[in-house]
Amino acid sequence: TGNMTTMTEFRWFGGRLALDFVATLGKRDTAVVERIPTAGDLARWFHEAGLGDVRVSTEDLADAVELREALYGLFTNTSADLVTVNHWTERPVPGGRIERVEGQLRRVQSRLTAADLLSLLARDAVDLLTGPGAERVRMCAGDDCTLLFVDESRAGNRRWCSMEACGARSKMARYRAPRA
Repeated sequence: TGNMTTMTEFRWFGGRLALDFVATLGKRDTAVVERIPTAGDLARWFHEAGLGDVRVSTEDLADAVELREALYGLFTNTSADLVTVNHWTERPVPGGRIERVEGQLRRVQSRLTAADLLSLLARDAVDLLTGPGAERVRMCAGDDCTLLFVDESRAGNRRWCSMEACGARSKMARYRAPRA
């Protein structure tokens, strides 16, 4: 895509990890913003999302982008790449083992991989898409924003991914608009 820029700051307005993951590609309708252009950026996203520190290969990055776009299509009803999503949800769940440490039983988590984390993201998306929050997934009403979020407002009428960002810009634009 010739009209793509990269940005290193991630967006955390979605309310669910799967939606924050989809937000690694922003401004889809205008000047596309890629937030995970390298494997290192994806590793940093995993870390900042609280999923852990994992080594990410270029293949993992390609898998992540494919999953991200499949999830975006499902969340927006623009495509239904169920094969890709199901590939990730059908992977074995990363487990752990139990050990006795100083007389106490403790769970020791297996070392996670990038593929394990993609699987967790796919499962989060499926839980959201098939649960009671599915009809609360919204796209930001900001002029050039395409971020998705879960509307958790009581009235169910949240319009922006972030009031501080898109909401404030929209209100300022309305304020500055000529009065008819």
